[in-house]
Amino acid sequence: MKLNTREISSFFYSQYFSDGLRISAGILLPSLLLMEFGMFNLGLTLSLGALCICVIDNPGPVLHKRNSMGIGNLCLFIVAVTTGFARLNVYTLGLEITLLSFLFSMFIVYGNRAASVGTSSLLIMIFMMDKALPASGVIAYSATILAGGVWYMIFSLVFFGIRPYRAAQQTLGENVADIAKFLRIKAEFYNPDSDIDENYRKLVSQQIQVSQHQDAVREMLFKSRIMVRESTPASRILVLTFVDLVDMFEQIMATHYDYQQIRDKFKDTGVLNEIARIIHNMADELDDIAYIVLSNTRHRHVMDFSIELEKLKLKIDSIAKDQQENSTLVLKKVLINLRNLTEGINNIYSYYNSKTSLKSTEIKGEVEYSQFVTHQDYTPHIFFDNLTLSSGAFKHALRVAVVCLIGFITAKTVAQGGHSYWVLLTIIVILKPGFSLSKQRNYQRLIGTIGGGAIGILILSLIPDTTAQFIFLMIFMLGAYSFQRLNYVVSVIFMTPYVLILFKFLGVGLLNVAQERIIDTTIGSSIAFIASYLIFPTWEFEMIEETLREVVKANINYLVTIADSISGKIIDTTVYKLARKEVYVKSANLSATFERMTSEPKSKQRNIKEVHKFVVLNHILSSYISTVASGLIKNTQRPHPEALRLIKKNIAVLNEVNKKLHGTAIEFHIGKTNPASEAEKPELTADESLLKEQLGFINKISYDIARVTENVLK
Repeated sequence: MKLNTREISSFFYSQYFSDGLRISAGILLPSLLLMEFGMFNLGLTLSLGALCICVIDNPGPVLHKRNSMGIGNLCLFIVAVTTGFARLNVYTLGLEITLLSFLFSMFIVYGNRAASVGTSSLLIMIFMMDKALPASGVIAYSATILAGGVWYMIFSLVFFGIRPYRAAQQTLGENVADIAKFLRIKAEFYNPDSDIDENYRKLVSQQIQVSQHQDAVREMLFKSRIMVRESTPASRILVLTFVDLVDMFEQIMATHYDYQQIRDKFKDTGVLNEIARIIHNMADELDDIAYIVLSNTRHRHVMDFSIELEKLKLKIDSIAKDQQENSTLVLKKVLINLRNLTEGINNIYSYYNSKTSLKSTEIKGEVEYSQFVTHQDYTPHIFFDNLTLSSGAFKHALRVAVVCLIGFITAKTVAQGGHSYWVLLTIIVILKPGFSLSKQRNYQRLIGTIGGGAIGILILSLIPDTTAQFIFLMIFMLGAYSFQRLNYVVSVIFMTPYVLILFKFLGVGLLNVAQERIIDTTIGSSIAFIASYLIFPTWEFEMIEETLREVVKANINYLVTIADSISGKIIDTTVYKLARKEVYVKSANLSATFERMTSEPKSKQRNIKEVHKFVVLNHILSSYISTVASGLIKNTQRPHPEALRLIKKNIAVLNEVNKKLHGTAIEFHIGKTNPASEAEKPELTADESLLKEQLGFINKISYDIARVTENVLK
């Protein structure tokens, strides 16, 4: 019960609920205020403009929000005017819908925020297509819609201006919770009874979430001048927490070994269950930290892991007495990783202790943060370079244009209700660049519409009180916008009764509207589903080679950075962390691609088993590299020359894989490493023996990846 209460409380502190509250207020306020002055229709038009612009109000730096919503308002006005005049003739309207659907769908080449500007523009085009306006009233009506869009932009910017750090806090808290889930999955590898393959499947899936939230935090912290340049306690806490959190995630990745071998050696000693229990407790502590960050509260750290880790050390020592000393070296490395995790947890707790002064706390590494965020290029040539059938964005835009024209014709001939624009609206919402995303959104939209329609009819039939209905309308609206990024099915379940209640207040028949919405949604979903399969389809297997190439290249660069370090070169912390970040991002992209492949038709799942093997092997490889890197970077002693030769061999193997994937080999030279005679060879220390064993395992995984790559490309 305690966990459920915490989860509910965390949701109300989260960015999802905050977004829902802000968007709902921004849309409702114009209508509610003007209704008091007897100008409800004017208020509805303003709310329509706000409704379109709120689509652009995605998480990110305030500067990006301002610029994108400003451009969105300009597009809003132009499209509203164009559609207002085009609708006077059915043929010009059909032509406009086709051309604008293509144009604004192509905005995806400039990233998600630009794509949301395109979606906003398409929404106003759809809402205007059935608006009965005389030519003389088009400009005035479009200006009113623009005023609603400008109102929402100002409202949103003021909302963020009042609490400039809140959005970053919320995103950071959600990232901590994601890492806690990741850590729990890692703990299961030490459970002798768990399925290792199933654990890997869960792990690579969760890594996608961690990577996405980390990118969101980076963008909010390091693309904002307020966060980076101001030295206020709030900004320093956020940056310090995130830096420690990224290092902590590295430590979690670094607790990776040959789990089957560890189980075979130690499953009867009970030490693995003890390690799993401690890791689960650490995940609980991270969940507490997530709540602290989300709720912006101060709590003292109550769990003392030093006692638990000391007991674990004594247990490992007792096992070492019964077996050979070197046999427990892996367990000792795990113990070191757990101590490092404890240090990270304690550091973050100290930032949120009100007695702690952050003035003297330095951010580790003096990292140049601007290098860690992706900078979107908005030059025109990107748009024109993508005007080819080899571009997924171009095929998506063509598909949207053709399907919107089909939807328009269907709306005018088959779905001749008063709100036939719902057919086009459904198509715009469902159609995504990839088949799997379109399929998923299609299913979610249908289920949500039918379920929400039933709820709306029940409420309007059983609760005749107008005040109660209006309260339900606000609750459903808040729920719809709170869950739109968290759970789309739930969002649509809330949105449908909200729309039905709204139309009831506008004097439209309840059952007719509910029936029409369900029918139009079904028609739009059917058209979108068939089109995503038949019209310029994009399948993941067509792009898998590029995804594999990028992740192999990232791993090679990571190994090169480590090799440079142990060969005597001074490597800046930023270079190392950039290489690490690139591996994690590309690995998450690969995992996401594989998940999308599994949702595609069986006939389009080319070599799916081999791709899955590659995903798992890549995770093992990057985790082992991270394990080696974590030990070497902190070790002042240079490793044995044999380690350098092994790394060079690993780089050569991965370069061969890169060539098979039509990539360019990454040049790397460490000079000659003359083999010493047997008499000159120094005796390997325990650490050097483990390092050699780990690099040997990396070499084995590299060869396995090479073999799997050949099968993927067949």
